[in-house]
Amino acid sequence: MAIIEEIIDTATADGPMAVVRKQPEGGSDRRVLIIMDAPGIRPSLHEFAARLAEAGYDVAMPDLWHRHGRLIGYEPADIAEDPSRRTQIGELLGSLDDAEVRMDRDATLAAVDWSDGVGGVIGFCLGARYVHKAMQELPDQFVVGAMWHPSFLTDDTEASPHLTVDAIGELWIGIGDADKVQSIEMHERYFQAAEECDNITLRVFEGADHGYTWPISPNYHEEAATVGWAETLTRFERLLG
Repeated sequence: MAIIEEIIDTATADGPMAVVRKQPEGGSDRRVLIIMDAPGIRPSLHEFAARLAEAGYDVAMPDLWHRHGRLIGYEPADIAEDPSRRTQIGELLGSLDDAEVRMDRDATLAAVDWSDGVGGVIGFCLGARYVHKAMQELPDQFVVGAMWHPSFLTDDTEASPHLTVDAIGELWIGIGDADKVQSIEMHERYFQAAEECDNITLRVFEGADHGYTWPISPNYHEEAATVGWAETLTRFERLLG
């Protein structure tokens, strides 16, 4: 399927932001918001978004690092070439908060004119927290979601996602039992709360580490990535048409 790819420059209260959009030629009313992971918008994320577009989805992805530069993104080889980029990623990650991501999400929805209708949302690593937030805060719009190797699903505030697992739509979560960055134990309160919810499915992959999604990553785990894609698309197809 031929797809149309573009980068839309939009405005936020914190300055300009790029929105990556990919959709089938002729458009689609099946919408998916992607929330990026810490390495930023890079070729691997572009390829994932294109794959969704080829499957018939209108895909939008905000550049969450726009407060520090335009479309900052690093593949593993980029980090190996300059290890200081790992430090930069950590600094970027530490600078982000829920209010900023909400601002960027809402600016993205306005930029692509998703003011009505339903959609899905998928997030990797830090993006998983904002899958939950999107489904919690806009439940009539984001009716289905998927979290791949999630991060930051619990905290000690009243805004912790684990406190509102019963207030979201259908959700799939995939995590590896060998995740060295955000272990299963770190999400224990979320997963325990989710056990009581028929709307949430948790899959644990034996031997999978953090970042198992990306084929060029040393942590790529074929089973987790393949099953995650199938489980995500099954839910999107059923709930988004």
